[in-house]
Amino acid sequence: MNDSISRLLEAAEGGDPTAHDRLFTLLYDELRRCAHRQLGGSAQTMSTTALVNETYLKLVSAQTLKLESRQHFMALAARAMRQVLVDHARRIGADKRGGAALQVTLNEHLPDTPAEAAEVLALDQALNELEKIDQRAARVVQLHFFAGLTFGAIGELEGLAERTIKRDWEAARRMLALAMGGAH
Repeated sequence: MNDSISRLLEAAEGGDPTAHDRLFTLLYDELRRCAHRQLGGSAQTMSTTALVNETYLKLVSAQTLKLESRQHFMALAARAMRQVLVDHARRIGADKRGGAALQVTLNEHLPDTPAEAAEVLALDQALNELEKIDQRAARVVQLHFFAGLTFGAIGELEGLAERTIKRDWEAARRMLALAMGGAH
């Protein structure tokens, strides 16, 4: 499978207009698993299929989508999935967080009720702030939480030891919890 992905990445880079579609098809099951986990595996107002499809549309609408590896594709998909989830949370009217502090667990499950969707928006805002302070830690959160990559895969993508990635994850969780006014 890695050979197929490498060939498709080369074809896409070479201008093959169908390569992105074939790459997406090849990684569809992996994207569905990520989306299913993000939606908590239960009935939500946004289905797993809808999340994957919206992620795909966001990716293919990018004018210059240069892909270097499977991990790079998943990193881009993670960012797109995050954007789709944040847009969805805004659409369901969850931008009114109220006065209560939010508890940040980063438990790899994003609820989709209006009250809980506020957490998605708060997380997005906190991640944007974290990116200004520690871009690598913010990437680790995005890759692990949104794309579902393991710490080992993130380490490979970032060129760092898995232990370093785990430390970044823990530090990011603490910083996000503080930024969101909750406990971690």
